[in-house]
Amino acid sequence: MTPDQIAALPYRPCVGVALINPEGLIFAGQRIDNDTPAWQMPQGGVDPGEAPDAAALRELWEETGVTADLVTPLAQTGNWLTYDLPHDIVPRIWKGQFRGQQQLWFAFRYLGRDDQIRIDTEHPEFSHWRWISASEMLASIVPFKRAIYAEVTDQFRDHLA
Repeated sequence: MTPDQIAALPYRPCVGVALINPEGLIFAGQRIDNDTPAWQMPQGGVDPGEAPDAAALRELWEETGVTADLVTPLAQTGNWLTYDLPHDIVPRIWKGQFRGQQQLWFAFRYLGRDDQIRIDTEHPEFSHWRWISASEMLASIVPFKRAIYAEVTDQFRDHLA
């Protein structure tokens, strides 16, 4: 695909979840589909007709096994945030239909125990998980998502360690 073709593509509607424990640390999962260590927060697409907050709770459950009764809402980003994929990745992800993602992010306080987090889900996305600080999260995310993660952690800073 040429850069002009990629620029003409839409963004994929998506939600992200900052799952924050009582100490103000963020859940980070190591992606199962990446050969190099790539840590991220839970995120995923919004289904047609699905409300973003419902999508956030669904994605959280699908990726971590955390159910809605184990979290309380804290905040959401004030607007949709976008990021572009590196051009060489576009044709390989989402059948080349999107240039990147448009995301609404939600912060949830985790009320459960660590043993209630289950990344061995039906369709696992993470091989490992840990609680990390916002600065560690920014250092651990793939470079093309770093700016959006900086914006998310800035907007949720009152809830973070």
